[in-house]
Amino acid sequence: MPKRGKGEGTIRRRSDGRWEARLRLESGERRSYYGSTRQEVAREMTAALRDQQLGLATLNERQSVGDYLTAWIEIYCQRRRPTSYERYERTVRRHLLPRLGKIPLAKLTPQHVEAFYSKKLAAGDSPSTVRFCHKVLRAALNDALRLGLVHRNAASLVEPPRVHSQEMAYYTEEQARTLLQAVSGHRLEALIMLALATGMREGYE
Repeated sequence: MPKRGKGEGTIRRRSDGRWEARLRLESGERRSYYGSTRQEVAREMTAALRDQQLGLATLNERQSVGDYLTAWIEIYCQRRRPTSYERYERTVRRHLLPRLGKIPLAKLTPQHVEAFYSKKLAAGDSPSTVRFCHKVLRAALNDALRLGLVHRNAASLVEPPRVHSQEMAYYTEEQARTLLQAVSGHRLEALIMLALATGMREGYE
């Protein structure tokens, strides 16, 4: 049997019933791809060969999104202000890892990200929360792209949900007059008059 050259691969069925594609890269490194069907592993091997021919790095499919984000949050976000780091870390831990953590980083697609956003909204998370998840994920994947860990930023290809500002409600002149009559003599009368005159409202931290 002739010896296989670099850039050639083989496909076989394993004893456990799964299929395995073995590929020897130009660098001499050997890669294996596993799947439930022959067609599945053949596609993965073909994609790896195509990336090699295009000069793209062959990605490490063993690194999960969770592995990457856990390392990224400790290295990249340590350079941020403590309050920003805490918010980024909390978003990764509470939102991104439970839903996306097990997906191989190299296989993360825009469809994965869209499904993640949809499930978060369906679970009752606000659009602003999901938008911040998008911001953190996009920043993390930008770094992964720069480091050659992915070939594209899946989050950049997805539109985050829009945050609709609530329409402000105002008292009519008659309603304001009725309110002032009702609070006449009350210890907060002056404050209520000031609020009506200036339109100031309660603030939140």
